[in-house]
Amino acid sequence: MRLHKFLSRAGVASRRASERLIAEGRVSVDGVVVSEQGTKVDPAASLVEVDGERVTIGSPEWILLHKPPMVVSTRSDPQGRQTVYDLLPPQHQGLFHVGRLDVMSEGVLLFTNQGDVARDLLHPSHGTERRYEVLVEPPIPPDLRGRLESGVELEDGPARAENVTTRRTPDGTRLVLELTLREGRNREIRRMLRAVDVHIRRLRRVSFGPIELGKLPAGAWRSLSVEEVEALKTTGQ
Repeated sequence: MRLHKFLSRAGVASRRASERLIAEGRVSVDGVVVSEQGTKVDPAASLVEVDGERVTIGSPEWILLHKPPMVVSTRSDPQGRQTVYDLLPPQHQGLFHVGRLDVMSEGVLLFTNQGDVARDLLHPSHGTERRYEVLVEPPIPPDLRGRLESGVELEDGPARAENVTTRRTPDGTRLVLELTLREGRNREIRRMLRAVDVHIRRLRRVSFGPIELGKLPAGAWRSLSVEEVEALKTTGQ
């Protein structure tokens, strides 16, 4: 395994930041400082150190959290709000969160110690599907579905949804949009719907790639199965 990938997989830094660590002479392999970016290591046998501290790759860990609203997707919050890490047990406190959901949104949020795989999943070139259910308030433009699928102009460029479907709530008073995005831009759905004058009542991510929220209660988490992890890695390739 290439050294920068090893460091990223171990959770030290991103691949690019790991390359900087190597260039700065802060990484050693088997007691020898390394400066060559293409250096390869044996994860099971090589002694890798950063600033004199040994670095190892633990067993892959992936968990799914059903993020509730009013919880922030950060490790800490200067305003003292509850964070997603407050919902996890101590043994999972060191995991990366894969992307994020804004404070009012809820649903699927993944965590892992495989930072390189997470970054591949989030990279726009992979187009990982994210499926959402959005409860919206009337009035609803008659051409809403077409406008979302054809694209809405935002300040950072056009954005479009795929596979937009609609259904009414049981009482018939509100509309639920079911849509898929392949980008992960900040507050993308909220900005798209604001651009077409639609008010959001509730926004929930129900899947990320092949991982489905299912009936996992809000605030609860579960470990992903081996099959789910393999499906995620295939998605990120």
